[in-house]
Amino acid sequence: MGVGRITKKYLLINIPDYKLYVLENDSIAFNMNVVVGKSQHKTVVFNDELKYIVFSPYWNVPTSILKKEILPAIRRNRNYLASHNMEWNGGSVRQKPGPDNSLGLVKFLFPNSHSIYLHDSPAKSLFNETSRAFSHGCIRVSEPKKLAAYLLRNDPGWNDSSITAAMNNGKEQTVTLSKTVPVFIAYFTAWVDREGRLNFRKDVYSRDSRLLQMILGKRTL
Repeated sequence: MGVGRITKKYLLINIPDYKLYVLENDSIAFNMNVVVGKSQHKTVVFNDELKYIVFSPYWNVPTSILKKEILPAIRRNRNYLASHNMEWNGGSVRQKPGPDNSLGLVKFLFPNSHSIYLHDSPAKSLFNETSRAFSHGCIRVSEPKKLAAYLLRNDPGWNDSSITAAMNNGKEQTVTLSKTVPVFIAYFTAWVDREGRLNFRKDVYSRDSRLLQMILGKRTL
């Protein structure tokens, strides 16, 4: 898979492939399974610069999820927040750091208007599913520690043990990368790999069919 010689090092997430690729000099260094947004909460196609790693993160519940899911749950069960390790934070709700946090033990931020980011997940079994469109739009990564170690590999202040400690500290810690890393979120249902093999993936968001309808529609004009 390739998107041209964009830059020396970058991350590429291909939504229909449910994969994150780490590329160096236009070659794949490694890849990992990801979970992307459901059809009603599609992951957005765009690109930005990864700037921060947040260990032991809080999960600040988005307003839409608060209104549609959390508040109704609180009305049904007064102990809902406590039982889910959540708390009020002003007029919003957040989930405290810990192994059961919806973001897992680490998240990776590339600030953008879509509120999309990469993060760990306590629901590890989902990474073994063939179709992995389960999230509200953000991208869950199957090997978050490996990704964190890669991004911090040239920082002398970090190593395997310190990353593990930060992920399990239970106290939020934000690390600013010394150099940002480009992130490309793409939607490729077909491509030719380096061995010349043609790859196809399921059109999870039905974009190809809509494009075909547009093309056929233009041809009939």
